[in-house]
Amino acid sequence: MKRNALLLMAVGALVLAAGLLSWPVDGLAQVVHTEHLNAGTGQPIQGQVTLQNPVTPIAEEINRFHAWVNKVIIGIAAFVLILLAYVTFKFNERANPQPSRVTHNAGLEVAWTVIPILILVTISIPSFRLLFNQYSFPKPDLTIKAYGNAWFWEHEYPDEKIKITSSMITDEDVAKAKFGDADYNKRYAGLAGIARFKALYADTDPVWRGLEKAPARFGDGRLVRQLSVDNEIAIPVGKVVHLLITSNDVIHSWTIPSFGSKMQAVPGRVTATWFRADKIGVYYGQCSVLCGKDHSSMPIAVRVVSDQNYAAWVAAVKARDLNKARSVLQQATAGTEAKTFAAAD
Repeated sequence: MKRNALLLMAVGALVLAAGLLSWPVDGLAQVVHTEHLNAGTGQPIQGQVTLQNPVTPIAEEINRFHAWVNKVIIGIAAFVLILLAYVTFKFNERANPQPSRVTHNAGLEVAWTVIPILILVTISIPSFRLLFNQYSFPKPDLTIKAYGNAWFWEHEYPDEKIKITSSMITDEDVAKAKFGDADYNKRYAGLAGIARFKALYADTDPVWRGLEKAPARFGDGRLVRQLSVDNEIAIPVGKVVHLLITSNDVIHSWTIPSFGSKMQAVPGRVTATWFRADKIGVYYGQCSVLCGKDHSSMPIAVRVVSDQNYAAWVAAVKARDLNKARSVLQQATAGTEAKTFAAAD
């Protein structure tokens, strides 16, 4: 019994040590962001089976923790399956006609009590570290305030004294830009409901899939259905951003998966999160709380750019030249869009 207890304690110590040493303490530590071929960066891709590729230290930590816990789960499931198979074949009536009358085994009872506790404690250590890093706010280089509305987002830059309103680009917007108002009205005048939806989808699908260039009013970048917005926001690469979040009506949720950021927007309250994007590109998210009829029409688009391009974008927004602001961001991330947009089928 003492030998078994000592063995369990030794195993537990090793497991706890592995949990303690497997995660960095500093949430701002420079990390090599892991990219998976079966995951998108900045947006989901067809057939994705894991989280989006991370571009912030917190997102990298989340992805690593997710992958590690999955291995633990698979190991436990495999062990239980093997144990069930062993019991089924070893102790069935044919192989064991005289069943054992043993009712207690002190060592086994200690083991199946202590080992699950050790597993949970081991999982909790990196989990608490991740939570600590998520809620330990480093000194900000930039502060943004996000306002959720039914159903669009507004982003205010207090230091820059600018405010951006972002609404989703719809099939109707693309069709009007593609055909012109007169042809648009003529083409869809007799259609309603599902028939109108199908016609709009068929006419705009080549643009969404990248088979046709987007209309000029949307600039030179590719559009992503249900994710692209008319006015994107920008942040400088490698800078710590504090995001203050609230709502003007109902509860929303500001979420960018590749940033590892998800925070509720609650009316009458200001919540906060932070991130530091280490890779230039375009990153999409959506409202992640059911907020009403057009909940699915509240995307968020963030362009991570160099300091120089960020300054040029701010200047264009201050001059109220949103077309130039859009062009600055698209040119600044032109070399990265092939990696962040899903390929056409």
